[in-house]
Amino acid sequence: MTDRWAVQVEYQGTAYQGWQYQGPVKPSVQKHVESALSVVANESVKVYCAGRTDTGVHATHQIIHFDASADRPPKAWVRGGNAHLPDDIAFRRAVKVPLDFHARFSATQRQYLYCILNDPLRHGIGA
Repeated sequence: MTDRWAVQVEYQGTAYQGWQYQGPVKPSVQKHVESALSVVANESVKVYCAGRTDTGVHATHQIIHFDASADRPPKAWVRGGNAHLPDDIAFRRAVKVPLDFHARFSATQRQYLYCILNDPLRHGIGA
């Protein structure tokens, strides 16, 4: 039996070419997330997100979903996944959802916060 899971992901995107997988050479958040979930599921996992981010963009409440036949409690997806993620990507929570749920098409709202640093001197944090 296959279950569908929704997971809240947060990440600092400085080191990534955005959310979407872009081949083996360019680092992406999606690549790390799928790899971590695949280890927990003990099978290949493909994730779908509510909305992609660009190079260097951070996210705090990115919602993704995936299907897996592995019988795991929500805590196992979160903690097990986090054990296989780099320090700048983290799962915050996992919820079993109906099979017709889709992270992109079931979203009821999206919120974006744009911070522009307009300073002639460089900053060491958040640059």
